[in-house]
Amino acid sequence: MQYHQSMKRYCPKCPQRHLEIRKHGFFKRKSDYKTIQRFKCIRCNTTFSKASTQMCIHQNKRHLNSIILKLIASKNSQRRIALLLGISKNTVATKIKFLARTAREKNRHQLKQSSSIQEIIFDDMETFEHSKMKPLSITVVVEKYTQRILGARASIMPAKGLLAKRSRKKYGKRKDQRHKTREQLFQDLKNTIGPPVTIESDQNPHYIKSVTRYFPKAEYIQYRGRRGCVVGQGELKEGGFDPLFYLNHTCAMIRDNLGCLVRRTWCTSKTIHHLQDRLDIYTYFHNTFLLKSRKKAAYT
Repeated sequence: MQYHQSMKRYCPKCPQRHLEIRKHGFFKRKSDYKTIQRFKCIRCNTTFSKASTQMCIHQNKRHLNSIILKLIASKNSQRRIALLLGISKNTVATKIKFLARTAREKNRHQLKQSSSIQEIIFDDMETFEHSKMKPLSITVVVEKYTQRILGARASIMPAKGLLAKRSRKKYGKRKDQRHKTREQLFQDLKNTIGPPVTIESDQNPHYIKSVTRYFPKAEYIQYRGRRGCVVGQGELKEGGFDPLFYLNHTCAMIRDNLGCLVRRTWCTSKTIHHLQDRLDIYTYFHNTFLLKSRKKAAYT
């Protein structure tokens, strides 16, 4: 009897993760008609396959995962994706939750594998959930020059300006979680960034406390904020050279590629959790596909 021993093939049920397994036939996977190898554990007689430990297990339409990822990160709503692919919008919603979980894991892995980052830029951009009286803030951290997104976290913030009074009357007092979310993001990035590190942002007075707490040895540079050059596109600044261009251009890309962030749109985020799922998916799409395509275009 021949045993199939592999460093990556274990019995999923044996507590000691035995390697004594043998091949045990094949089966045709219904979702994509691929031939999948089955195995059998000699010690406990458990049968399993190569797909038993994959994250896509039990999915009937796994071939749509990559398509939905690209569509959701290209300014398409859930209903439009369901219409284009001829599937239920509930299927799209389930797929987006799955893609967000896998994107978060891949983003963490890419961050751990990256070399020490020495120049970053960060700032907050604003949007809303369901209504403009329920605003949200998104803290975005970008590596300078490469425009790689190191983190994008959404947080609740209170309404301001003319809508503040109406918001409190209709929805009650909203917590301001921007500081807490910003520090959680810095905590996750602390082991990857520097020292030495140069951090740049605008002159928001609330930023310096978080930066000095998590990056005490960093060189922190703040620039005066400027008005947007086009109405409704505040990320693109007027007045010539923009010292925060790499951040502002990346934020403009995020706002343009996620339908729920486009200004003056009816494709709004219904909850902050749904927005965070899309941000995680777009971060993976941006770093994996968009930046690589730009590099290829530069050399052709």
